[in-house]
Amino acid sequence: MAISAYLSEVRKLVDKIESEQMNELRKTAEAMADSILKEGFVHFFGSGHSVIPVMDAFPRYGSFLGLNALMEPRLMWGSITGPSSAPGLLLIERKEDFVVDGFLRYQPLKKDDVLVVYSHGGLNAAPVEAALYGKKKGAKIVAVTSKSNQQVAKATHSSGQKLIDVADILIDNCVPPEDAVVELKGIRAKVGAISTVASVVITMCVISETAEILNEEGFDLKIFVSPNVEGFGVSHNLEIFDEHNKRISAHSLK
Repeated sequence: MAISAYLSEVRKLVDKIESEQMNELRKTAEAMADSILKEGFVHFFGSGHSVIPVMDAFPRYGSFLGLNALMEPRLMWGSITGPSSAPGLLLIERKEDFVVDGFLRYQPLKKDDVLVVYSHGGLNAAPVEAALYGKKKGAKIVAVTSKSNQQVAKATHSSGQKLIDVADILIDNCVPPEDAVVELKGIRAKVGAISTVASVVITMCVISETAEILNEEGFDLKIFVSPNVEGFGVSHNLEIFDEHNKRISAHSLK
């Protein structure tokens, strides 16, 4: 049964991340906490389906101040073949100079911040140039990518670099290059992509560990909480949005 096969792969994936990436996860959380304690920010960036962990990082119930999602609508698809289309995205995320000149140069990315870049392939211009730009600004670069894919793939960016070459910390998503993991009888191509599961699991691991470190340091986390929880309401989260906006504005002026 394909359902059981996919769930089995997910369980194996989570176990592999825990057994093989614990050191990198911990180092990332320590870097994130250090930046936030210095009044910096942890930024998250991805394009295409790699926007999903960015959206889940912040704002999200269980996330907190000091995290910031960098999202450009033109690097996300809003329809299959209509306006803001998936085919259009395929072209734009491979276009050199777009992500920096068209987006990142206007974002509050500063020295001593952390920039987490998601890309399963790690070859397209968008993630490579985001990482290069972040490094130029003095941020620590964390790459969440498929190490096995980048070990066999050739660089396509004019710099000759892949995401793995730019990262200060590399978190392997432990997913094979083809991404899909479920075999079908008589068909060569597999179904059931799994890199999104990996990236979201990794994201929640480092966010949780960062929160624990900050809490031990006495940092006021100001956590987003579901209004369904007794004692919290929509106003609680609106106050956090207000504080986030103040901090981002102040950070931009540094």
